[in-house]
Amino acid sequence: MAIEIKAPTFPESVADGTVATWHKQPGDAVKRDDLIVDIETDKVVLEVLATADGVLGAIVKNEGDTVLSDEVLGSIEAGGAAAAPAAAAAPAAAQAAAPAAEGEDDPVAAPAARKLAEENGINIASVAGTGKGGRVTKEDVVAAVAAKKAAPAAAPAKAAAPSAAAPVFAAGDRIEKRVPMTRVRATVAKRLVEAQSNMAMLTTFNEVDMTEVMALRSKYKDLFEKSHNGVRLGFMSFFVKAATEALKRFPAVNASIDGGDIVYHGYADVGVAVSSDRGLVVPVLRNAELMSLAEIEGGIATFGKKARDGKLSMDEMTGGTFTITNGGTFGSMMSTPIVNPPQAAILGMHNIIQRPMAINGQVVIRPMMYLALSYDHRLIDGKEAVTFLVTIKNLLEDPARLLLDI
Repeated sequence: MAIEIKAPTFPESVADGTVATWHKQPGDAVKRDDLIVDIETDKVVLEVLATADGVLGAIVKNEGDTVLSDEVLGSIEAGGAAAAPAAAAAPAAAQAAAPAAEGEDDPVAAPAARKLAEENGINIASVAGTGKGGRVTKEDVVAAVAAKKAAPAAAPAKAAAPSAAAPVFAAGDRIEKRVPMTRVRATVAKRLVEAQSNMAMLTTFNEVDMTEVMALRSKYKDLFEKSHNGVRLGFMSFFVKAATEALKRFPAVNASIDGGDIVYHGYADVGVAVSSDRGLVVPVLRNAELMSLAEIEGGIATFGKKARDGKLSMDEMTGGTFTITNGGTFGSMMSTPIVNPPQAAILGMHNIIQRPMAINGQVVIRPMMYLALSYDHRLIDGKEAVTFLVTIKNLLEDPARLLLDI
């Protein structure tokens, strides 16, 4: 009986998807809940799992094809997987029985070959024999073991193929390679261009002395990790806490424009930009204003792992009232981040650099970071933007303010 493989039901904000990778090919045995195919949408990659045991039948939608919600991708022949091994076992049994009647000690494989196969989890019946009369030799099993070890390395390479990884060329090569954009990267490109075209975007800069935050982190990071089940204390949680406090004081920075209306949000859903092989993704910390430092760090760590594994859900990527991006992770000293519409602002963190600073008439070396706030000038005035950024600076330079709400 043929069972249809269908594309997931896409949310209203996603019109269609693209078949990214088929992990099984027609004739391959599949088990229930095996990963069959990846569907790439504008935001995330969705996995389609097998709903029954069987054998993969015809593929209707090939890699690169566009698919709609619930559209048929292919089919599974239910029960085929169980029948195939049984059919294969019969000839093997017959082959084993025939030579046995002739009195051979081991009609299928040499003892050394059988032992090596058992030690490496190889089904001796699956190994093609090159010995006399089709006998499996030790060398045949060695080749099968090598092929088995190489197979896991080949699978990730195939899965990574749809990502637009830059090809490596030798010096002097004048070869060109054309690779289609992934849907995620194409959508990011489109939204960034739209943001610059449709917004009155400006960026204001400031710098923050990270001395107090770094000292606090250094003093308590081990105790923090022990107390919170292995969650590590980083810098991002301090910035998220400072940002949510500043958003309370400057609600326009947390607002958005909807047609002729301004929508003020009574919550802070903070998007944290994460780089992945498929492009930039921005998962959202819901109600970040209510989260502790440990909850923020734990959430960010989870998002980072999911982004690397391509496991972020549509819900985790939807919404957001404010975004923070950290180019300092890659060594950026200064940048002008682009607002993620319909949000009104984005905060850019950068590299921490030891620089000489004038403090109370003395030149001292301090760990300094440049901050950038890009904002939609249609909604946020320059004074609001500057004082918002100064508020974040003051909260980070004196973290006790976060606790005292001052």
